[in-house]
Amino acid sequence: MIGAILGDIAGSRFEFSKPSHFNPQTVSLFGAGCTYTDDTVLTLATKYALLNDIPYARAYGRFGRMYRHVGYGTMFQKWLDGHSETGYGSFGNGAAMRVSYIAYHFNTLEAVEAEAKQSALCTHSHPEGIKGAVSTAGLIWLARQGESKKALMQYFHKNFDYPVHKPLWAYRPGAKFDATAQGSMPLAFRCFLESEDWETCIRNVFSVKCDTDTVACIAGGIAEAFYGRTIPNAEDVLQRYLIKPNKLGEFDHFLYNIVHQ
Repeated sequence: MIGAILGDIAGSRFEFSKPSHFNPQTVSLFGAGCTYTDDTVLTLATKYALLNDIPYARAYGRFGRMYRHVGYGTMFQKWLDGHSETGYGSFGNGAAMRVSYIAYHFNTLEAVEAEAKQSALCTHSHPEGIKGAVSTAGLIWLARQGESKKALMQYFHKNFDYPVHKPLWAYRPGAKFDATAQGSMPLAFRCFLESEDWETCIRNVFSVKCDTDTVACIAGGIAEAFYGRTIPNAEDVLQRYLIKPNKLGEFDHFLYNIVHQ
């Protein structure tokens, strides 16, 4: 889960633009302009829901209204404003970005997949939105069990019919911002597949024009599960970016504390 959160933070400053002479292999992972986004808030809402045995919709609504200005999509914002608890047919990547903790909470692949589906249904009830959530959680669970990249490829392709053989160099020329699950999932998986550790996975995301924070969140969650927690200065980065002043000028530790529950 921490790999997903730090992927979100690292990718946040490159979501819509990159500086001239940008080099994804040498640019700092974290720096000015980085922040947590809706990906982090809702990832922690998923954990909160499971630890406190409350419905996902209620947790997403509570967290979403507590942290309003973190980059939610228009449809999700309307869902928040309407205090809804039913899905609106979204096939965006938002359900996939928030499921990483589910793969740490349950002991079987079947339970992880079923729970990921439930977490998606309250918002991303389109089959593609559900597929993105289920495949992400399943990949992370399998990676935690020590499965090989080949096994993860087979799972991702055979069970969800996602393409797995297109290399990153082929993505780059025509790449564009794409917040759909069907556009984000194959790219996120390929960024992981061509990586050597968590950091190279995130740099692979940097190298392609995309919904950078969310693709890095999804890919980073898989990479952490596969490679282990080898993320440079993870605890320092979490403290730096998750603990922020609230409207009263007091430091808000709420999100940071949930990470460590």
